[in-house]
Amino acid sequence: MSTADDQTVGMDYLESFPRKFLRVYLPLGLIMVFLLFPFYWMTVATFKPDAEMYDYEKYNPFWIVHPTFEHITKLFFETDYPLWMWNTVIVSVSSTFISLFASVCAAYAIERLRYKGSRYVGLAIFLGYLVPPSILFIPLAAIVFQLGLFDGNLALILTYPTFLIPFCTWLLMGYFRTIPYELEECALIDGATRLQILTKITLPLSLPGVISAGIFAFTLSWNEFIYALTFISSSENKTIPVGAITELVNGDVYHWGALMAAALTGSVPVVILYSFFVEYYVSAMTGAVKE
Repeated sequence: MSTADDQTVGMDYLESFPRKFLRVYLPLGLIMVFLLFPFYWMTVATFKPDAEMYDYEKYNPFWIVHPTFEHITKLFFETDYPLWMWNTVIVSVSSTFISLFASVCAAYAIERLRYKGSRYVGLAIFLGYLVPPSILFIPLAAIVFQLGLFDGNLALILTYPTFLIPFCTWLLMGYFRTIPYELEECALIDGATRLQILTKITLPLSLPGVISAGIFAFTLSWNEFIYALTFISSSENKTIPVGAITELVNGDVYHWGALMAAALTGSVPVVILYSFFVEYYVSAMTGAVKE
């Protein structure tokens, strides 16, 4: 251990518990409460009867006295929620794989081939991500209608990459930039092709970045609302964000229990995905911000 490390360890006794509590534990506790409270509130509303949900004078709004599965039963058996979930999975997985394939090819070409103007091409791709979906969905709707794709999963699978590919390309560009060029030069000298370099050298080294880009693409497509609302009309073809809002709200009547149940069950797959790949996510973010 170095001298600096010895001095740091030796000074630990000066860090009193009250000071550490104010500097570390209290901020972390407030952040955890802020992040986890929405999930707690959705869980409470999911299992709370309507009588407890609307009578705040008699019942505590933050606690459940008589738990019930009424809202979950309504969601799964009185709506097309299982179909919404299936549609959301199909659309998210398909659009994510399409976007990752295109993004890997684009990011590799921009960062590793070293042609003139590559930086401007990368900047233009990222600027395409900044265009609001509220502007793009109108011309995309005309294309979807002309191709006969309206009210089907294929309409979403083919339109979601329009905003997924620019973002994933920008993320992977930052990660590819951290891979030494000498590795590719040695492979070229040994007779490897660009495709072999991409599949056997670049992709294995950038796997954390590819996985993180996939997580972001999956999350964005899972939660997308505008395109799904515009291109899908049948109840059985809707995704969870659109189906929950359009089918569980009747005029000014909000079925809050079923809505919270849909929000809770719909967010669980994304939470599990983030928790499982959290190390890849952090390492990819580190690579993306490096120059």
